[in-house]
Amino acid sequence: MSRALAVFHGHFGRATIYQLNRPFNVHAHREGHLIFHVGGTPGCVEVIAQPRPVREDTVVAVNPWEPHNFLPNDLANGALFFVLYVNPEWFAGVRGLRFGCTQFKRTATLDRNIRQAAAMVCGAPSLNGLDGELRNLIDACHEESWCQADASPDGRGGAAVTDFRVRKSIKLLAEGVGAEIELDAIAREAGLSRPHFYKLFRTQTGVTPHLYLNTLVMEKALDSLVATEASIADIGFDLGFSSQSGFTRFFAANVGMAPTDYRRAAKVLRA
Repeated sequence: MSRALAVFHGHFGRATIYQLNRPFNVHAHREGHLIFHVGGTPGCVEVIAQPRPVREDTVVAVNPWEPHNFLPNDLANGALFFVLYVNPEWFAGVRGLRFGCTQFKRTATLDRNIRQAAAMVCGAPSLNGLDGELRNLIDACHEESWCQADASPDGRGGAAVTDFRVRKSIKLLAEGVGAEIELDAIAREAGLSRPHFYKLFRTQTGVTPHLYLNTLVMEKALDSLVATEASIADIGFDLGFSSQSGFTRFFAANVGMAPTDYRRAAKVLRA
């Protein structure tokens, strides 16, 4: 069964050591995303519908809002993966928060840094020290992704949202985050028919309105789990779910485990 062995929320973003043996739903993140294999059978991540093996000699990097899905190879025992979710602000002024290529070679130096950081996430003797270690690892991976980009071009874009109607719909979604939001109503508020709204939104953002909304809901759920003592049921109800079981199913499909397991494993570096 999939579970979080360790979770750390720091200034850079968040880090998780997962034991995974089940696929996720296709999802996306506002953050950048680095995925490392650290034990057991290698897996695979589909990024924009392209399979990318996650092995001990590779790193998979996912840019913000790129749809992706984890696909395990060992459904019985699972394997260990170290995952970093990097705040967009971290790369401000440094090529933007974009990685040079989706998959790149894990050099000997990177491998040592990855394994040391993973061990620290599990032990976390100093949360401030861990935050600094993970920042250094992110920098190294970002640089390596661009060093290897010429040999492995992805043609990854990153155009900004320019249509004022899509910008308005994004603002409306952010103001009323919840599973009960009616996307048809958002389309009307933005002055678009339903088909035009869905097509234009995906063209401008790279994801569907439904996937975008799910991402916002997941962000709020994660924040509530680590920043408050609210019950799982109350968090789910606040996010528009009619039952705790419905919220738990949604969370597990997008994060890979139950919200109770995530909260139990989490360590948080306070400001």
